[in-house]
Amino acid sequence: MTFSSILFRQVTDRPPEERPAVPDVFVDLNLDQIVASVVGGSEEYDLAPFFHMPLRDLDAIAFRHEVMRDIEQPRLLASLRAFARGMRAVRDHLAQAGKLHQPLQQQRWFLDAVDFYGEAATRLLEDLSSTELRSRGFTEFRAFLREYIGSSGYRSRVEQTAALKRALEGITYCTLLEGPRVDVRLFEGEPDYSTEVLATFERFRQGDAQGYTFDFSERAEVNHIEAQILDRVALLYPDVFRELASFATINEDFQDPTLRLFDREVQFYIAYLDYIAALKKAGLRFCYPSMTEERGEIFDRDAFDLALAAQFAEGGETPVCNDFHLSGPERVIVVSGPNQGGKTTFARMFGQLHYLAALGCPIPGSRARLTLIDKLFTHFERSEDIADLRGKLQDDLVRVRRILEEATPHSVIVMNEIFASTTLRDAIVLGRKIADRILRLDLYCVWVTFIDELAGLGKKTVSMTSMVVAEQPAERTYKILRRPADGRAYAMSIAEKYRLTDAMIRERIPS
Repeated sequence: MTFSSILFRQVTDRPPEERPAVPDVFVDLNLDQIVASVVGGSEEYDLAPFFHMPLRDLDAIAFRHEVMRDIEQPRLLASLRAFARGMRAVRDHLAQAGKLHQPLQQQRWFLDAVDFYGEAATRLLEDLSSTELRSRGFTEFRAFLREYIGSSGYRSRVEQTAALKRALEGITYCTLLEGPRVDVRLFEGEPDYSTEVLATFERFRQGDAQGYTFDFSERAEVNHIEAQILDRVALLYPDVFRELASFATINEDFQDPTLRLFDREVQFYIAYLDYIAALKKAGLRFCYPSMTEERGEIFDRDAFDLALAAQFAEGGETPVCNDFHLSGPERVIVVSGPNQGGKTTFARMFGQLHYLAALGCPIPGSRARLTLIDKLFTHFERSEDIADLRGKLQDDLVRVRRILEEATPHSVIVMNEIFASTTLRDAIVLGRKIADRILRLDLYCVWVTFIDELAGLGKKTVSMTSMVVAEQPAERTYKILRRPADGRAYAMSIAEKYRLTDAMIRERIPS
Protein backbone atom coordinates (compact mmCIF):
# COMPACT_ATOMS: atom_id res chain seq x y z
CA MET A 1 0.00 0.00 0.00
CA THR A 2 1.38 3.39 -1.01
CA PHE A 3 1.22 5.93 1.80
CA SER A 4 3.48 8.92 2.22
CA SER A 5 1.71 11.56 4.30
CA ILE A 6 -1.39 12.15 6.42
CA LEU A 7 -1.09 15.88 5.65
CA PHE A 8 -0.37 16.07 1.93
CA ARG A 9 -2.41 14.05 -0.56
CA GLN A 10 0.19 14.28 -3.32
CA VAL A 11 3.92 14.86 -3.23
CA THR A 12 3.30 17.96 -5.35
CA ASP A 13 1.09 19.43 -2.61
CA ARG A 14 4.12 19.82 -0.37
CA PRO A 15 6.11 23.01 -1.05
CA PRO A 16 9.67 22.48 -2.28
CA GLU A 17 11.03 24.23 0.81
CA GLU A 18 10.82 22.34 4.08
CA ARG A 19 10.55 25.65 5.94
CA PRO A 20 8.71 28.19 3.77
CA ALA A 21 8.85 31.83 4.78
CA VAL A 22 6.15 33.20 7.04
CA PRO A 23 3.54 34.75 4.71
CA ASP A 24 3.55 38.54 4.57
CA VAL A 25 -0.13 38.71 5.54
CA PHE A 26 0.34 37.03 8.91
CA VAL A 27 0.81 40.17 11.01
CA ASP A 28 -1.91 42.23 9.30
CA LEU A 29 -4.48 39.43 9.75
CA ASN A 30 -3.27 38.42 13.24
CA LEU A 31 -2.61 34.96 11.86
CA ASP A 32 0.72 35.06 13.68
CA GLN A 33 -1.18 35.20 16.98
CA ILE A 34 -3.47 32.35 15.95
CA VAL A 35 -0.64 30.06 14.86
CA ALA A 36 1.43 30.84 17.96
CA SER A 37 -1.52 29.81 20.14
CA VAL A 38 -2.26 26.69 18.09
CA VAL A 39 1.29 25.32 18.20
CA GLY A 40 2.02 26.45 21.76
CA GLY A 41 2.93 23.43 23.87
CA SER A 42 3.76 21.32 20.79
CA GLU A 43 7.22 22.71 20.14
CA GLU A 44 8.74 19.23 19.83
CA TYR A 45 6.80 18.72 16.58
CA ASP A 46 7.80 22.01 14.91
CA LEU A 47 4.29 22.54 13.52
CA ALA A 48 4.49 26.21 12.56
CA PRO A 49 5.88 25.54 9.03
CA PHE A 50 2.76 23.49 8.21
CA PHE A 51 0.67 26.62 8.82
CA HIS A 52 2.81 28.51 6.32
CA MET A 53 1.88 26.09 3.52
CA PRO A 54 -1.59 26.86 2.11
CA LEU A 55 -2.87 24.28 -0.38
CA ARG A 56 -3.53 25.00 -4.04
CA ASP A 57 -5.75 22.05 -4.90
CA LEU A 58 -9.38 21.31 -4.01
CA ASP A 59 -8.78 17.58 -3.57
CA ALA A 60 -5.90 18.29 -1.19
CA ILE A 61 -8.26 20.37 0.95
CA ALA A 62 -10.97 17.70 0.80
CA PHE A 63 -8.33 15.17 1.90
CA ARG A 64 -7.62 17.19 5.05
CA HIS A 65 -11.31 17.72 5.76
CA GLU A 66 -11.80 13.94 5.73
CA VAL A 67 -8.87 13.35 8.08
CA MET A 68 -10.01 16.11 10.45
CA ARG A 69 -13.52 14.66 10.63
CA ASP A 70 -12.11 11.23 11.50
CA ILE A 71 -9.95 12.72 14.27
CA GLU A 72 -13.02 14.41 15.74
CA GLN A 73 -14.11 10.95 16.87
CA PRO A 74 -13.15 10.85 20.59
CA ARG A 75 -11.98 7.24 20.36
CA LEU A 76 -9.58 7.90 17.50
CA LEU A 77 -8.32 11.09 19.11
CA ALA A 78 -7.55 9.17 22.32
CA SER A 79 -5.70 6.54 20.29
CA LEU A 80 -3.59 9.17 18.56
CA ARG A 81 -2.74 10.81 21.88
CA ALA A 82 -1.66 7.42 23.26
CA PHE A 83 0.50 6.84 20.19
CA ALA A 84 2.08 10.27 20.65
CA ARG A 85 2.91 9.43 24.27
CA GLY A 86 4.52 6.19 23.16
CA MET A 87 6.61 7.91 20.49
CA ARG A 88 7.59 10.60 23.01
CA ALA A 89 8.85 7.85 25.33
CA VAL A 90 10.91 6.50 22.42
CA ARG A 91 12.49 9.90 21.83
CA ASP A 92 13.12 10.46 25.52
CA HIS A 93 14.85 7.09 25.92
CA LEU A 94 17.00 7.60 22.83
CA ALA A 95 17.96 11.07 24.04
CA GLN A 96 18.84 9.71 27.47
CA ALA A 97 20.86 6.89 25.95
CA GLY A 98 22.88 9.49 24.07
CA LYS A 99 23.75 11.25 27.33
CA LEU A 100 24.98 8.16 29.15
CA HIS A 101 28.62 7.14 29.30
CA GLN A 102 28.36 3.45 30.23
CA PRO A 103 27.94 1.48 26.96
CA LEU A 104 25.93 -1.34 28.53
CA GLN A 105 23.56 1.14 30.11
CA GLN A 106 23.19 2.93 26.76
CA GLN A 107 22.28 -0.35 25.11
CA ARG A 108 19.61 -1.12 27.72
CA TRP A 109 17.98 2.30 27.27
CA PHE A 110 18.07 1.71 23.53
CA LEU A 111 16.36 -1.67 24.00
CA ASP A 112 13.59 -0.01 25.99
CA ALA A 113 13.17 2.61 23.26
CA VAL A 114 12.70 -0.13 20.66
CA ASP A 115 10.21 -1.84 22.97
CA PHE A 116 8.17 1.35 23.42
CA TYR A 117 8.20 1.87 19.66
CA GLY A 118 6.82 -1.61 19.01
CA GLU A 119 4.14 -1.22 21.67
CA ALA A 120 3.04 2.16 20.29
CA ALA A 121 2.83 0.96 16.69
CA THR A 122 1.07 -2.29 17.53
CA ARG A 123 -1.45 -0.63 19.80
CA LEU A 124 -2.20 2.03 17.20
CA LEU A 125 -2.93 -0.63 14.58
CA GLU A 126 -5.26 -2.41 17.01
CA ASP A 127 -7.11 0.85 17.66
CA LEU A 128 -7.36 1.77 13.99
CA SER A 129 -8.61 -1.72 13.15
CA SER A 130 -11.50 -1.34 15.57
CA THR A 131 -12.39 2.23 14.54
CA GLU A 132 -14.68 3.24 11.70
CA LEU A 133 -12.51 5.31 9.38
CA ARG A 134 -13.92 7.25 6.44
CA SER A 135 -10.99 9.35 5.28
CA ARG A 136 -8.65 8.31 2.54
CA GLY A 137 -5.74 9.40 4.71
CA PHE A 138 -6.47 7.09 7.63
CA THR A 139 -7.65 4.11 5.60
CA GLU A 140 -4.44 4.25 3.56
CA PHE A 141 -2.33 4.74 6.68
CA ARG A 142 -4.02 1.78 8.38
CA ALA A 143 -3.23 -0.40 5.38
CA PHE A 144 0.39 0.79 5.45
CA LEU A 145 0.68 0.13 9.18
CA ARG A 146 -0.85 -3.32 8.85
CA GLU A 147 1.65 -4.21 6.14
CA TYR A 148 4.53 -2.72 8.10
CA ILE A 149 3.72 -4.53 11.34
CA GLY A 150 3.13 -7.74 9.44
CA SER A 151 6.55 -7.59 7.77
CA SER A 152 9.16 -10.18 8.70
CA GLY A 153 11.66 -7.50 9.71
CA TYR A 154 9.27 -5.88 12.17
CA ARG A 155 8.12 -9.21 13.66
CA SER A 156 11.70 -10.40 14.02
CA ARG A 157 12.70 -7.23 15.87
CA VAL A 158 9.71 -7.48 18.22
CA GLU A 159 10.59 -11.10 19.02
CA GLN A 160 14.27 -10.25 19.59
CA THR A 161 13.30 -7.36 21.85
CA ALA A 162 11.04 -9.53 23.98
CA ALA A 163 13.64 -12.32 24.20
CA LEU A 164 16.38 -9.90 25.22
CA LYS A 165 14.22 -8.31 27.88
CA ARG A 166 13.39 -11.73 29.33
CA ALA A 167 17.08 -12.67 29.31
CA LEU A 168 18.10 -9.46 31.07
CA GLU A 169 15.30 -9.77 33.62
CA GLY A 170 16.46 -13.31 34.36
CA ILE A 171 19.99 -12.25 35.30
CA THR A 172 20.88 -12.81 38.96
CA TYR A 173 24.21 -12.23 40.70
CA CYS A 174 25.77 -11.66 44.11
CA THR A 175 27.97 -8.83 45.32
CA LEU A 176 30.36 -9.58 48.16
CA LEU A 177 31.63 -6.55 50.08
CA GLU A 178 34.80 -6.75 52.11
CA GLY A 179 36.29 -3.42 53.00
CA PRO A 180 37.00 -1.50 49.77
CA ARG A 181 36.78 -4.71 47.72
CA VAL A 182 33.66 -5.71 45.81
CA ASP A 183 33.39 -9.18 44.30
CA VAL A 184 30.73 -10.02 41.75
CA ARG A 185 29.79 -13.64 41.16
CA LEU A 186 26.94 -15.83 39.98
CA PHE A 187 24.01 -16.31 42.28
CA GLU A 188 23.89 -19.93 43.45
CA GLY A 189 20.77 -19.98 45.55
CA GLU A 190 22.27 -18.42 48.64
CA PRO A 191 19.69 -17.39 51.23
CA ASP A 192 18.76 -13.74 51.61
CA TYR A 193 21.07 -12.51 54.37
CA SER A 194 18.81 -9.58 55.26
CA THR A 195 15.93 -12.02 55.89
CA GLU A 196 18.12 -14.05 58.29
CA VAL A 197 19.12 -10.93 60.20
CA LEU A 198 15.51 -9.81 60.55
CA ALA A 199 14.46 -13.28 61.72
CA THR A 200 17.24 -13.36 64.35
CA PHE A 201 16.19 -10.04 65.89
CA GLU A 202 12.45 -10.60 65.59
CA ARG A 203 12.33 -12.02 69.14
CA PHE A 204 13.50 -8.67 70.51
CA ARG A 205 10.84 -6.59 68.73
CA GLN A 206 8.81 -4.38 71.08
CA GLY A 207 6.20 -2.59 69.00
CA ASP A 208 6.96 -0.77 65.78
CA ALA A 209 10.58 0.17 65.38
CA GLN A 210 12.05 2.98 63.33
CA GLY A 211 12.70 1.93 59.76
CA TYR A 212 16.11 2.35 58.20
CA THR A 213 15.32 1.37 54.62
CA PHE A 214 16.19 3.83 51.88
CA ASP A 215 15.33 4.39 48.27
CA PHE A 216 17.96 4.08 45.61
CA SER A 217 18.74 7.16 43.56
CA GLU A 218 16.44 7.71 40.57
CA ARG A 219 19.17 9.30 38.46
CA ALA A 220 19.75 7.64 35.13
CA GLU A 221 23.55 7.70 35.11
CA VAL A 222 25.29 4.97 37.13
CA ASN A 223 28.22 5.96 39.35
CA HIS A 224 31.70 4.56 38.86
CA ILE A 225 31.18 1.68 41.30
CA GLU A 226 27.89 0.65 39.72
CA ALA A 227 29.49 0.87 36.28
CA GLN A 228 32.27 -1.53 37.32
CA ILE A 229 29.76 -3.93 38.85
CA LEU A 230 27.79 -3.85 35.60
CA ASP A 231 30.93 -4.63 33.59
CA ARG A 232 31.57 -7.70 35.72
CA VAL A 233 27.96 -8.86 35.48
CA ALA A 234 28.41 -8.72 31.70
CA LEU A 235 31.44 -11.01 32.05
CA LEU A 236 29.26 -13.50 33.94
CA TYR A 237 26.64 -13.46 31.13
CA PRO A 238 28.67 -12.86 27.97
CA ASP A 239 26.09 -14.30 25.54
CA VAL A 240 23.27 -12.06 26.73
CA PHE A 241 25.30 -8.87 26.64
CA ARG A 242 26.94 -9.78 23.33
CA GLU A 243 23.45 -10.17 21.87
CA LEU A 244 22.39 -6.85 23.43
CA ALA A 245 25.33 -5.04 21.80
CA SER A 246 24.62 -6.68 18.45
CA PHE A 247 20.93 -5.75 18.70
CA ALA A 248 21.77 -2.08 19.27
CA THR A 249 24.10 -2.03 16.29
CA ILE A 250 21.84 -3.86 13.84
CA ASN A 251 18.70 -1.86 14.79
CA GLU A 252 20.28 1.57 14.94
CA ASP A 253 17.69 2.88 12.45
CA PHE A 254 14.73 0.93 13.79
CA GLN A 255 12.15 3.72 13.31
CA ASP A 256 10.30 3.73 10.02
CA PRO A 257 10.56 7.24 8.45
CA THR A 258 6.91 7.19 7.36
CA LEU A 259 5.70 6.35 10.85
CA ARG A 260 7.84 9.08 12.36
CA LEU A 261 6.49 11.55 9.82
CA PHE A 262 2.93 10.50 10.65
CA ASP A 263 3.60 11.11 14.35
CA ARG A 264 4.61 14.69 13.56
CA GLU A 265 2.09 15.53 10.84
CA VAL A 266 -1.00 14.25 12.65
CA GLN A 267 -0.27 16.77 15.41
CA PHE A 268 -1.21 19.54 12.94
CA TYR A 269 -4.81 18.35 13.11
CA ILE A 270 -4.81 17.65 16.85
CA ALA A 271 -3.30 21.03 17.74
CA TYR A 272 -5.88 22.94 15.68
CA LEU A 273 -8.82 20.91 17.00
CA ASP A 274 -7.60 21.44 20.57
CA TYR A 275 -7.36 25.18 19.89
CA ILE A 276 -10.93 25.57 18.64
CA ALA A 277 -12.40 23.15 21.21
CA ALA A 278 -12.51 25.83 23.93
CA LEU A 279 -14.18 28.28 21.53
CA LYS A 280 -16.78 25.69 20.59
CA LYS A 281 -17.49 25.15 24.26
CA ALA A 282 -18.11 28.91 24.56
CA GLY A 283 -20.84 28.60 21.92
CA LEU A 284 -18.96 29.69 18.79
CA ARG A 285 -19.49 27.61 15.69
CA PHE A 286 -17.03 26.15 13.18
CA CYS A 287 -17.66 24.47 9.86
CA TYR A 288 -15.92 22.81 6.95
CA PRO A 289 -16.38 25.25 4.08
CA SER A 290 -17.51 24.15 0.67
CA MET A 291 -14.57 25.07 -1.55
CA THR A 292 -14.68 26.06 -5.20
CA GLU A 293 -12.31 27.35 -7.85
CA GLU A 294 -15.16 29.14 -9.60
CA ARG A 295 -16.22 32.68 -8.86
CA GLY A 296 -19.89 33.39 -8.48
CA GLU A 297 -20.96 32.83 -4.89
CA ILE A 298 -19.09 32.93 -1.59
CA PHE A 299 -20.54 33.35 1.88
CA ASP A 300 -20.11 32.63 5.56
CA ARG A 301 -22.75 32.63 8.27
CA ASP A 302 -21.91 33.50 11.90
CA ALA A 303 -18.26 34.23 11.13
CA PHE A 304 -15.84 35.93 13.52
CA ASP A 305 -12.22 36.97 13.94
CA LEU A 306 -10.49 33.90 15.37
CA ALA A 307 -7.66 35.82 17.05
CA LEU A 308 -10.15 38.17 18.72
CA ALA A 309 -12.30 35.25 19.82
CA ALA A 310 -9.30 33.65 21.55
CA GLN A 311 -8.61 36.91 23.41
CA PHE A 312 -12.25 37.21 24.46
CA ALA A 313 -12.34 33.59 25.62
CA GLU A 314 -9.75 34.40 28.30
CA GLY A 315 -12.29 36.73 29.89
CA GLY A 316 -15.27 34.45 29.34
CA GLU A 317 -16.68 36.56 26.49
CA THR A 318 -17.47 35.89 22.84
CA PRO A 319 -17.12 38.23 19.85
CA VAL A 320 -19.97 39.51 17.71
CA CYS A 321 -20.52 37.26 14.69
CA ASN A 322 -21.08 38.63 11.20
CA ASP A 323 -22.23 37.31 7.82
CA PHE A 324 -21.23 38.10 4.27
CA HIS A 325 -22.61 36.90 0.96
CA LEU A 326 -21.43 37.67 -2.56
CA SER A 327 -23.21 36.22 -5.57
CA GLY A 328 -23.34 36.61 -9.32
CA PRO A 329 -20.93 39.34 -10.48
CA GLU A 330 -20.32 40.72 -6.95
CA ARG A 331 -16.63 40.74 -6.04
CA VAL A 332 -15.73 43.69 -3.81
CA ILE A 333 -17.11 44.45 -0.35
CA VAL A 334 -16.67 48.12 0.54
CA VAL A 335 -16.96 48.54 4.31
CA SER A 336 -17.65 52.01 5.69
CA GLY A 337 -19.04 53.50 8.87
CA PRO A 338 -17.87 55.05 12.13
CA ASN A 339 -14.50 54.24 13.62
CA GLN A 340 -14.20 51.56 16.27
CA GLY A 341 -17.25 49.85 14.83
CA GLY A 342 -15.65 46.54 13.84
CA LYS A 343 -14.72 47.35 10.22
CA THR A 344 -11.07 46.32 10.53
CA THR A 345 -12.04 43.22 12.48
CA PHE A 346 -14.44 42.29 9.68
CA ALA A 347 -11.67 42.73 7.09
CA ARG A 348 -9.24 40.61 9.12
CA MET A 349 -11.93 37.96 9.51
CA PHE A 350 -12.43 37.80 5.73
CA GLY A 351 -8.71 37.25 5.18
CA GLN A 352 -8.40 34.71 8.01
CA LEU A 353 -11.29 32.67 6.66
CA HIS A 354 -9.74 32.33 3.22
CA TYR A 355 -6.30 31.49 4.58
CA LEU A 356 -7.53 28.90 7.09
CA ALA A 357 -9.75 27.39 4.40
CA ALA A 358 -6.68 27.02 2.18
CA LEU A 359 -5.03 25.06 5.00
CA GLY A 360 -7.93 22.60 5.02
CA CYS A 361 -9.00 23.59 8.53
CA PRO A 362 -12.50 24.14 9.95
CA ILE A 363 -13.24 27.86 9.87
CA PRO A 364 -15.36 30.16 12.05
CA GLY A 365 -18.98 30.07 10.98
CA SER A 366 -22.01 27.80 10.87
CA ARG A 367 -22.01 27.36 7.08
CA ALA A 368 -19.63 28.64 4.41
CA ARG A 369 -18.65 28.53 0.77
CA LEU A 370 -15.30 30.06 -0.21
CA THR A 371 -13.06 30.25 -3.22
CA LEU A 372 -9.68 28.54 -3.35
CA ILE A 373 -7.08 31.27 -3.50
CA ASP A 374 -3.67 31.30 -5.12
CA LYS A 375 -2.45 34.35 -3.21
CA LEU A 376 -3.70 36.49 -0.33
CA PHE A 377 -2.70 40.16 -0.14
CA THR A 378 -3.23 42.73 2.59
CA HIS A 379 -2.73 46.46 2.78
CA PHE A 380 -3.01 47.86 6.30
CA GLU A 381 -1.78 51.22 7.55
CA ARG A 382 1.85 51.27 8.62
CA SER A 383 4.06 53.83 10.31
CA GLU A 384 6.35 55.84 8.10
CA ASP A 385 9.82 54.38 7.62
CA ILE A 386 12.43 57.14 7.57
CA ALA A 387 14.87 54.75 5.90
CA ASP A 388 12.98 54.71 2.58
CA LEU A 389 12.33 58.50 2.55
CA ARG A 390 8.74 57.95 1.41
CA GLY A 391 5.70 59.69 2.81
CA LYS A 392 2.59 57.75 3.76
CA LEU A 393 0.77 58.48 0.51
CA GLN A 394 3.70 57.41 -1.64
CA ASP A 395 4.16 54.30 0.49
CA ASP A 396 0.47 53.43 0.06
CA LEU A 397 0.77 53.76 -3.71
CA VAL A 398 3.97 51.71 -3.95
CA ARG A 399 2.52 48.89 -1.87
CA VAL A 400 -0.79 48.86 -3.76
CA ARG A 401 1.01 48.80 -7.10
CA ARG A 402 3.05 45.79 -6.00
CA ILE A 403 -0.13 43.98 -4.99
CA LEU A 404 -1.91 44.72 -8.25
CA GLU A 405 1.11 43.54 -10.27
CA GLU A 406 1.17 40.17 -8.50
CA ALA A 407 -2.57 39.54 -8.03
CA THR A 408 -4.53 37.21 -10.30
CA PRO A 409 -8.27 36.57 -10.69
CA HIS A 410 -7.90 33.81 -8.07
CA SER A 411 -6.36 36.09 -5.45
CA VAL A 412 -8.00 37.83 -2.49
CA ILE A 413 -7.11 41.36 -1.38
CA VAL A 414 -7.89 42.86 2.03
CA MET A 415 -7.31 46.63 2.28
CA ASN A 416 -7.82 48.74 5.36
CA GLU A 417 -8.08 52.55 5.44
CA ILE A 418 -5.60 53.58 2.75
CA PHE A 419 -5.18 57.20 1.56
CA ALA A 420 -6.17 58.57 4.96
CA SER A 421 -3.19 60.94 4.72
CA THR A 422 -4.49 62.87 1.70
CA THR A 423 -7.49 65.04 0.85
CA LEU A 424 -10.89 63.54 0.18
CA ARG A 425 -10.76 64.64 -3.46
CA ASP A 426 -7.38 63.00 -4.08
CA ALA A 427 -8.45 59.90 -2.14
CA ILE A 428 -11.51 59.54 -4.36
CA VAL A 429 -9.49 59.89 -7.57
CA LEU A 430 -6.82 57.42 -6.46
CA GLY A 431 -9.41 55.06 -4.99
CA ARG A 432 -11.35 54.94 -8.24
CA LYS A 433 -8.23 54.10 -10.24
CA ILE A 434 -7.28 51.27 -7.89
CA ALA A 435 -10.84 50.01 -7.73
CA ASP A 436 -10.93 49.93 -11.54
CA ARG A 437 -7.84 47.68 -11.61
CA ILE A 438 -9.31 45.41 -8.95
CA LEU A 439 -12.63 45.11 -10.76
CA ARG A 440 -10.88 44.30 -14.04
CA LEU A 441 -8.95 41.52 -12.30
CA ASP A 442 -12.34 40.14 -11.17
CA LEU A 443 -10.93 38.99 -7.83
CA TYR A 444 -12.55 39.03 -4.38
CA CYS A 445 -11.69 41.97 -2.16
CA VAL A 446 -12.69 43.61 1.11
CA TRP A 447 -11.91 47.32 1.25
CA VAL A 448 -12.39 49.24 4.49
CA THR A 449 -12.57 52.91 3.57
CA PHE A 450 -14.04 56.30 4.40
CA ILE A 451 -14.59 56.89 0.66
CA ASP A 452 -18.27 56.06 0.35
CA GLU A 453 -18.19 56.68 -3.41
CA LEU A 454 -16.29 53.40 -3.91
CA ALA A 455 -19.36 51.44 -2.82
CA GLY A 456 -21.29 52.56 -5.89
CA LEU A 457 -18.94 51.66 -8.72
CA GLY A 458 -21.24 49.12 -10.29
CA LYS A 459 -22.76 45.70 -9.80
CA LYS A 460 -19.41 44.19 -8.78
CA THR A 461 -19.27 46.23 -5.58
CA VAL A 462 -21.31 45.70 -2.42
CA SER A 463 -21.67 48.22 0.37
CA MET A 464 -21.54 47.06 4.01
CA THR A 465 -21.70 49.40 6.98
CA SER A 466 -20.71 49.12 10.63
CA MET A 467 -23.81 49.73 12.72
CA VAL A 468 -24.48 51.80 15.82
CA VAL A 469 -27.31 51.76 18.34
CA ALA A 470 -30.04 53.96 16.87
CA GLU A 471 -30.80 55.73 20.14
CA GLN A 472 -27.11 55.98 21.09
CA PRO A 473 -25.07 56.77 17.93
CA ALA A 474 -21.84 56.70 19.91
CA GLU A 475 -22.49 53.09 20.96
CA ARG A 476 -21.26 50.46 18.48
CA THR A 477 -23.01 47.14 17.82
CA TYR A 478 -20.01 45.68 15.93
CA LYS A 479 -22.43 44.28 13.38
CA ILE A 480 -21.46 44.83 9.74
CA LEU A 481 -24.59 44.77 7.60
CA ARG A 482 -25.22 44.99 3.90
CA ARG A 483 -26.66 48.44 3.30
CA PRO A 484 -25.83 51.57 1.27
CA ALA A 485 -23.15 53.88 2.61
CA ASP A 486 -24.74 56.89 4.32
CA GLY A 487 -22.15 59.40 3.12
CA ARG A 488 -21.01 60.26 6.63
CA ALA A 489 -18.01 57.97 7.04
CA TYR A 490 -15.38 60.51 6.01
CA ALA A 491 -17.03 63.33 7.97
CA MET A 492 -17.22 61.15 11.06
CA SER A 493 -13.58 60.09 10.74
CA ILE A 494 -12.48 63.75 10.56
CA ALA A 495 -14.76 64.74 13.44
CA GLU A 496 -13.47 61.94 15.62
CA LYS A 497 -9.87 62.71 14.71
CA TYR A 498 -10.26 66.29 15.94
CA ARG A 499 -12.67 65.42 18.78
CA LEU A 500 -15.53 67.35 17.18
CA THR A 501 -18.33 64.80 17.34
CA ASP A 502 -21.48 65.83 19.14
CA ALA A 503 -20.68 63.67 22.16
CA MET A 504 -17.05 64.90 22.39
CA ILE A 505 -18.13 68.57 22.19
CA ARG A 506 -20.77 68.09 24.89
CA GLU A 507 -18.15 66.55 27.17
CA ARG A 508 -16.21 69.82 27.07
CA ILE A 509 -19.19 72.11 27.69
CA PRO A 510 -19.57 72.89 31.40
CA SER A 511 -22.93 71.81 32.73
